[in-house]
Amino acid sequence: MSKIDIVCGDAIKELSKLSANSVNLIIADPPYNLGKDYGNNHDLKGFQEYLDFTNTWLTEAKRVLKDDGTIYVFMGVRFISFLYNILEREQKLYFNSWICWHYTQGLGKTKGFSPRHDDILMFTKTKKFNFYLDNIRIPQKFYRSRNNMRGANPGDVWLFSHVHYCNENRQKHPTQKPEGLIERMVLASTIENDFIVDPFSGSGTTLRVCQQLNRKCLGIELNPEYVKNTKQRLEQKFTGFDSVDERMSRIPNDLNDIKIREEYLKNHEKWFLNNHPDALEKFYKKAKEKYDYSPTIDAKIKNTNTIELSLFDFMNEKVKEA
Repeated sequence: MSKIDIVCGDAIKELSKLSANSVNLIIADPPYNLGKDYGNNHDLKGFQEYLDFTNTWLTEAKRVLKDDGTIYVFMGVRFISFLYNILEREQKLYFNSWICWHYTQGLGKTKGFSPRHDDILMFTKTKKFNFYLDNIRIPQKFYRSRNNMRGANPGDVWLFSHVHYCNENRQKHPTQKPEGLIERMVLASTIENDFIVDPFSGSGTTLRVCQQLNRKCLGIELNPEYVKNTKQRLEQKFTGFDSVDERMSRIPNDLNDIKIREEYLKNHEKWFLNNHPDALEKFYKKAKEKYDYSPTIDAKIKNTNTIELSLFDFMNEKVKEA
């Protein structure tokens, strides 16, 4: 298998071909059994049939997962409680987090409240699992010396916009997930060269994210058209992930110590906005509005012409470009 690979086939059969205890992370976005049309298959099983299908593929997922590995599973509201029961009581996995992905637009209702979230269950195979918090921290609202300058835990409510149909990265798939969402899971639960499996690859988002984050990844997809589209997506030039947590451009309100402020602003892009060039404009504008540096500050940043600028001048130039 190459570092990033996708196979066309049934998730259960393909998972059964993998060695036991060989996978660091599984990110699964199975059909929600809501009757969606996926081209060569229709997402509409009988109630018990769907539960049996879920239990079967999760049995294989647990088998291939390493003892320190993690699984994230997306699910709609109708079956989320049953999924939790299967993961904890049937598969004997260890619950860690119930993540709420909150999005800004969705199905509208005239009677009742319109849905604006999907659920993601995070379970681990054992109580000893890998979690890399420093990779996924978010900027804090206020800086305090006793706090970690590197940022705060993002919590279990994640705000990422849908990949709208006008987005240039939008694929021909009804349930495409935003790259920033998958990025957080990959960074939280793996390091470079770890092995990740997506049993329901769909639009190929997990593979695209792993490709850019230097992870090994296998995608499994039942529809050959989606496999073809994913391969084309993996060949496209990378210009940044298609979504970002809006909090990543946040700058602490009280960076009053000039040395601490200088260090923080120089590191912000590396810490929080790596792979998100589209979000840099907002960050640079906020930095200039909040902390208008004196040109005499001895912090040097090189621009693309290799001319050294003070941080003040660098911010000004970035705002002008925007």
